[in-house]
Amino acid sequence: MLTAVTTAEDPADATIAVPVRVRDLVPRDLPACTWAGSATHLRHVEGELARAAAGEVDYLAVCTPADLPVAIGGIDYTVSEGAGTLWQLAVLPALQSRGLGTLLIRAAEERIRGRGLRRAGIAVEESNPRARGLYERLGYVAYGREPDGWDEEGPDGVLRRHETMCVLMKKSL
Repeated sequence: MLTAVTTAEDPADATIAVPVRVRDLVPRDLPACTWAGSATHLRHVEGELARAAAGEVDYLAVCTPADLPVAIGGIDYTVSEGAGTLWQLAVLPALQSRGLGTLLIRAAEERIRGRGLRRAGIAVEESNPRARGLYERLGYVAYGREPDGWDEEGPDGVLRRHETMCVLMKKSL
């Protein structure tokens, strides 16, 4: 159901509410997720979906009524014993700061609890205070730092190594 409410002061300023649901990300979703990263990144996500079939990870999608993903992210159960590690969280840029990241993280935490685990972890780049603020608001606390890196595809199609420092965060569920 789509709801629009127009304010009296400015008819161009409307609030629109669209219901969303969380489900597993599947390979057929990837062409609609180009906003989440490069072709190289989406090929990596496709590989992670094979790990999901093996039960090593869960990969979630927050979807519109048209079944289009607007937020995606994974949970890896092999990184830390007794915990689920959230990673590769992304929200469609035009819909950031609308609660979709919170919904995605809460659904991920529910999946972790569903496996009988009581801890969640996440690493956030030090250069991303906005994401770190979200995780802190959701109850994650910093406990360390570590370097990380991955290959990124530039606009020219060339792969470059992205090196960064991450803050490690955890939460008891």
